[in-house]
Amino acid sequence: MKLPRIATFCFVLIVICSSETTLSVTTQPIVHPSILHDHGLADEEPLRQRRAVAEGGPVEEEYTVDIEISLENISFLESVKAHLNSLSLPIQGNSTDPATGIVSMAVTTVCTPAGNDLLCSCEKGYVWPRERCLHSVTCQEHDSALSGRHCSCLKGLPPQGPFCQLPEAYITLKIRVRLNIGFQEDLKNTSSALYRSYKTDLERAFREGYKTLPGFRSATVTQFTKGSVVVNYEVQLSSAPQPGSFHKANEQVTQSLNQTYRMDYNSFQGTPSNETKFTVTPEVIFEGDNVTLECESEIVSSNTSWYYEGKHLDMKDGSRFSIHTSILNNMSLVSRLIIYNFTEHDAGEYRCKLTLDIFEFGDSRKLDVTPIRILAKEERKVVCDSNPISLNCCSENIANWSKIEWKQEGEIRILGNPETDLESSCSTYTLKADGTQCPSGSSGTTVTYTCEFVSPYGATGSKNIAVTFVSVGDNSSYKGEVPEVLRHVMEVSTVQSTTGWNSLETSKAQEQQANLTITSDPISVSEGQSFSITCTSDVINYDEVYWNTSAGIKIHPRFYTMERCQDRAESVLTVQSSTREWNGTYHCIFRYKNSYSVATKDVTVHPLPLESDIMMDPLEASGLCTSSHQFKCCVEKEEGEEYFVTFHVDSLSFPAEKEVNGKQACYKYSLPANAPRWCPQHIDVFCHFTNAANSSVRSPSMKLTLLPGENITCRDPVIGIGEPGKIIQKLCQFSNVSRSPGQIIGGTITYRCVGSQWKEEKRGCISAPINGLLRLAKALIKSPSQDQKLPTYLRDLSVSSVKEEQDIRSSPGSLGAIISILDLLATVPTQVNSEMMRDVLATINVILDKSTLNSWEKLLQQQNNQSSQFLHSVERFTKALQLGDHPPQFLFHPNVQMKSMVIKHGRPQVYQQKFVFTDSDLWGDVAIDECQLENLQPESSIVTVAFPTLKAILAKDAQKKTSSNSLVMTTTVSHSISKPFRISMTFKNNHHSGGTPQCVFWNFSLDSYTGGWDSSGCSMEDDGQDNRDRVFCKCNHLTSFSILMSPDSPDPGSLLKVLLDIISYIGLGFSIFSLAACLVVEAMVWKSVTKNRTSYMRHICIVNIALCLLIADVWFIVAGAIHDGYYPLNETACVAATFFIHFFYLSVFFWMLTLGLMLFYRLIFILHDASKSTQKALAFSLGYGCPLIISSITVGVTQPQEVYMRKNACWLNWEDTRALLAFAIPALMIVVVNVSITVVVITKILRPSIGDKPGKQEKSSLFQISKSLGVLTPLLGLTWGFGLATVIQGSNAVFHIIFTLLNAFQGLFILLFGCLWDQKVQEALLNKFSLSRWSSQHSKSTSLGSSTPVFSMSSPISRRFNNLFGKTGTYNVSTPETTSSSVENSSSAYSLLN
Repeated sequence: MKLPRIATFCFVLIVICSSETTLSVTTQPIVHPSILHDHGLADEEPLRQRRAVAEGGPVEEEYTVDIEISLENISFLESVKAHLNSLSLPIQGNSTDPATGIVSMAVTTVCTPAGNDLLCSCEKGYVWPRERCLHSVTCQEHDSALSGRHCSCLKGLPPQGPFCQLPEAYITLKIRVRLNIGFQEDLKNTSSALYRSYKTDLERAFREGYKTLPGFRSATVTQFTKGSVVVNYEVQLSSAPQPGSFHKANEQVTQSLNQTYRMDYNSFQGTPSNETKFTVTPEVIFEGDNVTLECESEIVSSNTSWYYEGKHLDMKDGSRFSIHTSILNNMSLVSRLIIYNFTEHDAGEYRCKLTLDIFEFGDSRKLDVTPIRILAKEERKVVCDSNPISLNCCSENIANWSKIEWKQEGEIRILGNPETDLESSCSTYTLKADGTQCPSGSSGTTVTYTCEFVSPYGATGSKNIAVTFVSVGDNSSYKGEVPEVLRHVMEVSTVQSTTGWNSLETSKAQEQQANLTITSDPISVSEGQSFSITCTSDVINYDEVYWNTSAGIKIHPRFYTMERCQDRAESVLTVQSSTREWNGTYHCIFRYKNSYSVATKDVTVHPLPLESDIMMDPLEASGLCTSSHQFKCCVEKEEGEEYFVTFHVDSLSFPAEKEVNGKQACYKYSLPANAPRWCPQHIDVFCHFTNAANSSVRSPSMKLTLLPGENITCRDPVIGIGEPGKIIQKLCQFSNVSRSPGQIIGGTITYRCVGSQWKEEKRGCISAPINGLLRLAKALIKSPSQDQKLPTYLRDLSVSSVKEEQDIRSSPGSLGAIISILDLLATVPTQVNSEMMRDVLATINVILDKSTLNSWEKLLQQQNNQSSQFLHSVERFTKALQLGDHPPQFLFHPNVQMKSMVIKHGRPQVYQQKFVFTDSDLWGDVAIDECQLENLQPESSIVTVAFPTLKAILAKDAQKKTSSNSLVMTTTVSHSISKPFRISMTFKNNHHSGGTPQCVFWNFSLDSYTGGWDSSGCSMEDDGQDNRDRVFCKCNHLTSFSILMSPDSPDPGSLLKVLLDIISYIGLGFSIFSLAACLVVEAMVWKSVTKNRTSYMRHICIVNIALCLLIADVWFIVAGAIHDGYYPLNETACVAATFFIHFFYLSVFFWMLTLGLMLFYRLIFILHDASKSTQKALAFSLGYGCPLIISSITVGVTQPQEVYMRKNACWLNWEDTRALLAFAIPALMIVVVNVSITVVVITKILRPSIGDKPGKQEKSSLFQISKSLGVLTPLLGLTWGFGLATVIQGSNAVFHIIFTLLNAFQGLFILLFGCLWDQKVQEALLNKFSLSRWSSQHSKSTSLGSSTPVFSMSSPISRRFNNLFGKTGTYNVSTPETTSSSVENSSSAYSLLN
């Protein structure tokens, strides 16, 4: 084989072939080379045979062929792997050898150049053979394998193999034996002939002798040492040897070896091995623990002995020790030594020894015992004045205590309230003794309180606290004793001042500096109810006001307020929904320097389940009228709770039967069968809980539909019965979803009756661990000490998320629960430290993994705001992050990364961070310049979090087509910032074609507060670099940013947009000039063309159409001036421009509709003649009234939500609200109506009915207006038809160009087709500007000669137009200027339109 060059990259491909043939004798199969070429760089050689079975008859042989392939480009490897994965195995042979096929193909070994070395690593699941690791140089930086073990990386590719192989499970036994011959130095040299000769002969003898052992695989000589000649070798077996088998095998080895080696049979000795696994539980041993020592070995047939301090362990005292030996899965032997009530006399070295024939295995550990040390003040004096007193004890030992118990012993019995924090190894016992408990006769009585710590393994440690109770009147006992409440206040506040202590004593015993008044009425509420405590001070000077629990834990500031008045100060503690944690005593504390004023209040909270915590079954169900039906309501079981529960059916109530199942207490009621005459019937059932305080709560209604049973097809003992198509919903806890006994899972599951079976339609179940965390999160945000509990909870959440990762991938319910948990927890912290943020990111990494995208998709179909809610939670956590003096510079996970910086006073800095996600092929960076950072407060934290997969999750259905694969980067500052705050970002652009990148941020208020991408305040700019693979963005605010691909609207800086702007402004110039000319012409010819009512109304419409379009065009220019393509320079002006453009463009269409309806009216209602004032009133109402109503409703509905305008222009919004339809729909409907009227009118004129004989003047007027409508209406309609097409996703640039051209030149169309095309106007203009020759000619009757206007009916254009309607010939539509009254009266229907 040709060795690969250092500069090349190579890999080894393993091919396993199978061939079925008939063999009559034992033979060695021939392996033919398999040739694989890769651009002429391949070099292949078959290396070894894996297995051959040679028996008589048909047999199947299997061969393994290693193929080495050398490549110049490492990127080809992934293509090869992908091709191999796509193969459908086995692959049968060709026609010449159909019995042979390829069973498997895989890449095993990959070699890459590293300097002058070639590092050859094994692919996942493969290892280098043991013998190859022994005799080759391993990669020290890649491999930590000991000599003789498997390794994963070698320096250089072995020229003759073997290469990386699948690891085999086998047992390695190390043995040595002595040869009674002299030692020669050549035996140390593995390359010497003597070494190879000895090794070959000995290994042949070993194989011959040990082949009788079951599962024998190999025997390998590893070393020769002095002592005569000591041969060290290894024997590999696939199963453990049987006792006595090695003695027989060693005899066979001695007989098989040449006698000149003089092997000593009695010198066979097993070498001590470290393969025995020795564990001690617990790791830290306290005096009194039950300690378990466990010794595990893969030699299952060995004898086990235990030794203490070198002596065999005496098992006579069975009450102190026990030994148990067992075999696990027939693969390993486990021996356990249990030492009960471990004491300091049991400390020392323990050893387990396992023996089998010549082998001895084992390991040892030295055990030490740790005493339990408890800290507490051993003597206390307590005054029986009803003030709470706290006894505190803590353990110096860091341990996972199972519980801390309090006991008491004495002549009087005064119970307290224990509060234990196992994590901090501390417990507080709060006493509140009054005069009735220690009357004057018992003053001075001492009671011993004992706090006892219990370890999970049985050890106990305790501390006694002697408490002397004295009556209030016994002043001698009170001297020098500081009240406990104030002492605890001092401890919590960490104020250590002798003056402070003295002032406290003086304040309490003599005269307080501040008199506090607290709510006097007793407070007794049930869970879920609210309460408040008002604490008033007559002194308004104070440094701090806060509230404490009786255990000294500060209450979260969100629960209380502070108000300072002229003569007093007042603090109000308000709890909206109380939980059992609020049961206890609360202290209102006013601090001024080192003086404290304290008032206390007791709160009693009675247990009562919340409505949301009641689990019902069924939620809804169908049942037979002739059967009974069971209902149940379950709540989580709590110690000490007792409820009176009734079930209410219509107006009747029935007592419930209680049943306890693990952690659940369920209340049941069975509804008896109804008489058939009551079928079908709908029944509502609910359960009603009442507690000891007579407070109550009812569950939501459970709905039961009673059916006769004729159409029932689906039946299930758990789900119930149903008719085809019936859909029911059940709590997952009471469904067929599998779960462990005693676990409480959350969520609901929906079933549909299909055929004769219930089919699962939608599952939103929450696994038991995550459901438990969700319940705890809901309780945590109501807890008085929520900020103290939050770090522990976040740690538990991250651990549970990793454990439940598989469930999160498959269950939208569990995913949604974690998002809800993060949303709840994000409201808690005022400050988040680095460890808490690390736990938050660990949880985020799990739920943003690519494998969860399917769950996200299902979740967003049910609740489309979950992704936006999740991102908002992350931003709230980052804003609360306090980095401190040593912030974590970088928190890395595959699916989320965080970088941060702290602003230091007087140190000019630039914030610049880069994020790289190699798995997603994405990168991005963020930068904030020094000028911006100078405006931030010192010690402010800047935090950027990047997500590679969040973009796909945030994309809505309408946005998925335009969503590019890019990072989402969210940047926050811990303190308030001044706006605008400029930030620059660069994103990798993976979409080099197919659209224009657009810089966007996530606007949480869009789309009814479900969120959406918004480009306001962001722009894409040129950073002076190659922009083909990057997008450079600048924004003037902070939040979450990304890029979108927007094929439907040109980028403001693109060549297309510049071209469209040029066309628009040039066209608008022509349009405004044309409209102004149209109005001037109308003014000039007004008296000449409005001599009758019809002509008057027609020109009224034309003038208003021109006027409205002129004003709209002016506002169009204004809109362009106040918007820079990214965001409006003045938002109010932009709203006004949008409104007026919308209003006046609509007015153009409604005046055209007015013109069309007048034409239709005069043609159809011939004998009806309305007055001029009536027609004007109707025309102006339709022309301006309807547009005003439509445009006003549009702005009134959309502007309050700030979705009236587009983000990149002063025009109606399309992406968020489709407000543009308020213009497009009326306009296009008017186009359809007017085109229809035009067709009807022209047909009517050209094919008049009997009796309809209009004169020449009337016919000319009708036809003139029909032509105007017929041309103008399609043009205006076509314009906005293209305009609507431009907002459709993926519309072509051609639509933008056509729309801009047509829209810009509308004024010119009005002038030409609405004004100048009118023959009367032409004649009036000719009369105005003609010479006397033209005037004399015009006084005559005009013929169809050369004086006929170009747009007259006798022109070639008009003739072609008539031919479209099947009419031929020439018409003279010119009429004299004066008409007799009889003609006008008899033809009023037609002459109206002149």
